[in-house]
Amino acid sequence: MTSGKLTATEQAVLDEIEEKGVDFLRLQFTDILGVVKNVAVPARQAEKAFTEGIYFDGSSIEGFVRIQESDMRLKPDPETFAILPWRDTEEGAAARMICDVINTSTGEPFEGDPRYVLKQAIERAEEMGYSINAAPEPEFFMFEEDEEGRATTKTADVGGYFDLAPKDLASDVRRDIIYGLEAMDFEIEASHHEVAEGQYEINFEYDDALTTADNVGTFRTVVRAIAAEHDLHATFMPKPIPRINGSGMHTHLSLMTEDGTNAFHDGADEFDLSDTAKSFLAGILEHAPAITAVANPTVNSYKRLVPGYEAPVYVAWSDRNRSALIRKPAARVPAASRIELRSPDPSCNPYLAFAVMIHAGLEGIEQGLEAPDPVRENIYEFDEEKREEYGIDTLPTNLGEAVTALEEDEVIFDALGDHVGPKFVEAKKQEFGDYLVDVSQWELDEYLETF
Repeated sequence: MTSGKLTATEQAVLDEIEEKGVDFLRLQFTDILGVVKNVAVPARQAEKAFTEGIYFDGSSIEGFVRIQESDMRLKPDPETFAILPWRDTEEGAAARMICDVINTSTGEPFEGDPRYVLKQAIERAEEMGYSINAAPEPEFFMFEEDEEGRATTKTADVGGYFDLAPKDLASDVRRDIIYGLEAMDFEIEASHHEVAEGQYEINFEYDDALTTADNVGTFRTVVRAIAAEHDLHATFMPKPIPRINGSGMHTHLSLMTEDGTNAFHDGADEFDLSDTAKSFLAGILEHAPAITAVANPTVNSYKRLVPGYEAPVYVAWSDRNRSALIRKPAARVPAASRIELRSPDPSCNPYLAFAVMIHAGLEGIEQGLEAPDPVRENIYEFDEEKREEYGIDTLPTNLGEAVTALEEDEVIFDALGDHVGPKFVEAKKQEFGDYLVDVSQWELDEYLETF
């Protein structure tokens, strides 16, 4: 139990709850698969939540604990307090706080909490003298609902990349989503229609890795809630429609030194990248197959990671084109020097995905890995012989291969921790096994009447 005096930030939250007429609090956390869970409590329980925590049964949460050790405690982070814009009415308001999960038997952070896993990665970086900035670009589709309110795959418009109304019929919905995000303190940088029909992207400003991971979960929640108000279903499924572009979550990363200098920038380098940045980049390339299991964690993820649909499948980096796994974006000022990992998709658990990216990059720095030469040609146009000549490997082609790579990569598997690593592998092996024994509609259409 952690009873004690309130911090100034906690007291400020209590004051805002009273001032804004908040009557319910949603205490949020995520399971190992990245699904947002919440325990709803009356707002009058807020002080107790801060001083004692809120207890819940962890045995019912995917990958958490065995039934005989099921009691967990939620410790809300007051910095994450926000009013839910779609629940702010004259009758009252609801708010949320993101929580850390505490093991009640020890009083210590629960090792199976994905937020804790990311905090461990951040701590490693801090011990090396760095802080981490991250900026993801989660894409999503919006589909119409049927008469019973269930999701279809009928797109909300027929627009394409950067199209305007009338083709982009969902622009008003995106506007409301942006208003909702801004009400929850997001700094929105841009919003546009993506390549596929019914596909969109809303970019928000970078932040430290933990805040950004929190923001990804919030982003997905807000998008889906406000889309539902318009009778649309928003999905972050990587590839809901075959033979068109899928949804990615390109992730920009940079390291800052303790004096606030961008550790990735070197103006004397041809690519404006420091040796630190190149070693970090090399670490991600080195561990890319195992990272893929975490950053692309569903069977469906690998329907996106195929050549021909702008998704990266080749383990290389470039400063010019988007066919490589990692891109070095142009930076207007030194503080903006960064790398962009283009393989993740928005179905991932952001805490775990950021954690393995960070550990891989830091391992590259510690081991002094050297980045290969950038590939400035379009790798999509290479044949197998030319890829071999350039030493370009490919990412795993399915979830099974990715999970095997994860198990065989000591650095990335250990980055998940003794609890999350085995539980994650267990869940993903079961998912892939279920997929292998299922018979798809494509197989029925292709073979049922032919053979």
